[in-house]
Amino acid sequence: MAELFCVGLSHKSAPIEVREKVAVPEEDQAGLLQKVAALPGVSEAMLLSTCNRVELFAAVAGHESAEAVAAQLREKGGDAVRPHLLQHQGEAAVVHLFRVAASLDSMVVGEPQILGQVKDAFSSSVAAGTVGGELTRACEAAFAAAKRVRTETGIGANAVSMASAAVELARKIFGDLSGRTVLVVGVGPMSEICARHLGSEGAHVRVANRTLERAQALVKELGGKAEARPFTDVAKLLTEADVVVTSTASPKPIFNVELVQPALKARKGRPLFLVDLAVPRDVDPAVHQLSNVFAYNVDDLERVVKENLAARSSEAARAEVLIAEEVARFIRSKTARDAVPILGQLRRRADSIAISEAEKTLAVLGEGLSLRQRQSVEAMAKAIVNKLLHAPTARLRTAGEAGPEEAARVAAAAAELFGLADEGPADDGGAPEAAPIPITRAEGQK
Repeated sequence: MAELFCVGLSHKSAPIEVREKVAVPEEDQAGLLQKVAALPGVSEAMLLSTCNRVELFAAVAGHESAEAVAAQLREKGGDAVRPHLLQHQGEAAVVHLFRVAASLDSMVVGEPQILGQVKDAFSSSVAAGTVGGELTRACEAAFAAAKRVRTETGIGANAVSMASAAVELARKIFGDLSGRTVLVVGVGPMSEICARHLGSEGAHVRVANRTLERAQALVKELGGKAEARPFTDVAKLLTEADVVVTSTASPKPIFNVELVQPALKARKGRPLFLVDLAVPRDVDPAVHQLSNVFAYNVDDLERVVKENLAARSSEAARAEVLIAEEVARFIRSKTARDAVPILGQLRRRADSIAISEAEKTLAVLGEGLSLRQRQSVEAMAKAIVNKLLHAPTARLRTAGEAGPEEAARVAAAAAELFGLADEGPADDGGAPEAAPIPITRAEGQK
């Protein structure tokens, strides 16, 4: 009987110089998956490869098969990776998959990208032909659990980077940032990240730098959705901007009282939000005391990030409870399915009848039907089958949870009633009840 197995390493178990030894180039991933799925006792395989983790998930028949899968990564990484490899089998592997998808195992807990990366890994493994019922069911349940975590907890609600914290503070002052004017001074990495965040909120971004060509280059990096301005325009731009993000290498403050106070008069009471990401600071501390000025420096933003991380930690504890519930639900379902393999036979027989009858009906109706009408006929056939099977399927699962004797008794009755006795047992007790369907990535980027 197949069970889930996982072997790999992550940012928690290995430094980057070790992780990169087992990184698998995209063009080699399908070959590795097919090699793993062809190992004795291994029926399915999925590879999750990101900058923070390289993990192989597989459906294995026992300890020897699991060791064979683990050997693939040991062989690839050599002796350097052996102390860093972590293994999970059975329920522990399910828990790990669910926690990874829900971002509870991420470097920044609650970050949304990992769910999209797991979905990508699943889709790539389906395309490689190495995914069947075990991984499909486990991944779909993990995705549903991750969605529940994001919906029912605030694990992803608070900003945990300097740039996102700056955007969060700007929202608190101005509300909707769409249409607001943002002045970015300096073209360093932090300036670029802030400009991207604020631009994605619909703000009009202007970039000023002592070297205009570098400002123009950053605007190009931003996809042209910004405007490059010479540094000599900063005083004028200050009267127009709602948000100023500054991150230069200037040895002394750029924004002092002498520069900001005249701009405030011209602004006629409109608030000015200053984000100073520079060290040494670009904004003179005296500016913080001016009316209608909301100024934050690196230390201020770091305090916001720490508070948000603490809040996420609290939400992560709630998320762990939800994951435990979802894992328990999945394990109960799998236990029932494994105990009553006739469930798979029944589903395949029913699906086959639905498809056959729909095809006969469509053949009688001829070619005049629209695509929507044909799909309606097929959907109706499946809906009838699903409704007819709902009660017996639920009874079989309940019997599976009650124990092997009850499972055998009810399964024998179902086999006789539905004429399944002569078909023999399901192939592995975990055969897919339906062909796996690639899941389109919904969020995040690899």
